[in-house]
Amino acid sequence: MTDLPASTGRRRAREAALQMLYQMEIGRLSASVAIGSYWTSHDADAVVPDDLREFANGLTRGTRERLPEIDAAITAHAQNWRIERMAVIDRLVLRLSVYEMLVETGTPVRVIINEGIELARTYSGEESVPFVNGVLDAVRKELKRE
Repeated sequence: MTDLPASTGRRRAREAALQMLYQMEIGRLSASVAIGSYWTSHDADAVVPDDLREFANGLTRGTRERLPEIDAAITAHAQNWRIERMAVIDRLVLRLSVYEMLVETGTPVRVIINEGIELARTYSGEESVPFVNGVLDAVRKELKRE
């Protein structure tokens, strides 16, 4: 196995977390079932170091556990958008990124926002980028994260 640069590894972990959150949302799965299912189906694709698996799993579990708080922050800054009316991927990217802003204080907020934007660009489309960027920047200001 070749070592991944930290930024590449964490990006892949965030992608994994987004995919697990999607499984939970669409399939109405628990976090533990979605996590187990995800890694079982992706183990053949590539060897993922334990620390990155734990990072992805923690993002997934934590996002689910703090959903009311996260959704309140998003709703407060998504002008004219109810959370349930947002595109599924946009909603999940926002939830994942807001959760990371809340708990990953060692990660610069600009990195978290940029990663959220890239997830939106990759999995949702260019039209989602300004929306995701605007909501995440507003949440950043509310949280007083620089």
